[in-house]
Amino acid sequence: MQPKDRPKFLTTLTGIADYYGKELSTGTIGLYWEGLRQYDIEAVERALWAHTQNPDSGQFMPKIADVTRVLQGRTEDQAQLAWSKVDGAVRQIGIWADVAFDDPIVHRVLADMGGWVRMCQHDDEKWPFVGKEFVTRYRGFKIAGTAPAYPRYFLGTASTHNTAEGLAKPCVRLVGNPEVARQVIAGGLAPGAPLIDGFSQQLQSGRTALRVAGHA
Repeated sequence: MQPKDRPKFLTTLTGIADYYGKELSTGTIGLYWEGLRQYDIEAVERALWAHTQNPDSGQFMPKIADVTRVLQGRTEDQAQLAWSKVDGAVRQIGIWADVAFDDPIVHRVLADMGGWVRMCQHDDEKWPFVGKEFVTRYRGFKIAGTAPAYPRYFLGTASTHNTAEGLAKPCVRLVGNPEVARQVIAGGLAPGAPLIDGFSQQLQSGRTALRVAGHA
């Protein structure tokens, strides 16, 4: 939300509070604003009203965490969805191709777990445990609420082979929403660069353009 959205936000929040018979202090309203300002005002309004219709918790005044839960879904659900994309890409694309996902946290978690090639080398016996580790790590980043540094895409074995042979690199396969995956590529660090959180990545205008294939 932007500062111009504050009056609309205040009207909606106080309307919700009136519905629940609650009075909000200026300090409490400020807490709601700071806790939710990262989201669009329309999304916040929808989430607040959706909470009133929740049969499990809708009888209570929504807290910031309740609204965030509606906006983002439970972190477990998000992590499982992210894992399903990784699992599908391993099975359908495999170790040979370069890949980029439509979620920077997926990139960071994969990097922390050894990278794309390493992910594709796990056998079926270890695969359930790999999935569990991925979900746990992904949820950790989601709960922290920070944007981690991440590699903009992952190298497959074809890139290593082609580089050694002096051949052109293969296209980067996009997994998920192709437009979002391109944005992830634009905001990431070069493959193999140190992942230092807390620093914004300054993109170099002279960077070599990537060949991008269709999404998976």
